[in-house]
Amino acid sequence: MKIVVGYVRTPEGEAALDAAVAQARASGAELIVISGPDPGADGSFGISPEQQADALSAKLDGLEVRNVVYPHDPTADPADEILDRARTSGADLIVIGLRRRSPVGKLVLGSTSQRVLLEAEVPVLAAKRPTST
Repeated sequence: MKIVVGYVRTPEGEAALDAAVAQARASGAELIVISGPDPGADGSFGISPEQQADALSAKLDGLEVRNVVYPHDPTADPADEILDRARTSGADLIVIGLRRRSPVGKLVLGSTSQRVLLEAEVPVLAAKRPTST
């Protein structure tokens, strides 16, 4: 079994990664991660996409999850990249993170998650970030 997950270091991205790791551990699946840019505290990008991918792979290795991590191609549409990787890898599941958006935000800005949900050829698990108490 193979699981594709889109990851960016945000609360939604962490929720998606946690859900994907749980699924991979439960099923013995290989985790295929598309790792987005890692914004620093000031909004700048502190490390290269390759360094981010290497760090994430090391983290997953430490969790004893079989994985392949691909840095996000900044010239590619994230939804296309997730969907293409799922098709080419023969993935059985896609895991994405969701964030709350206003109706106008959904209409004007579009949504990577929405495209993946609508266009995926395999089941999609949508993970929400934990709510604060």
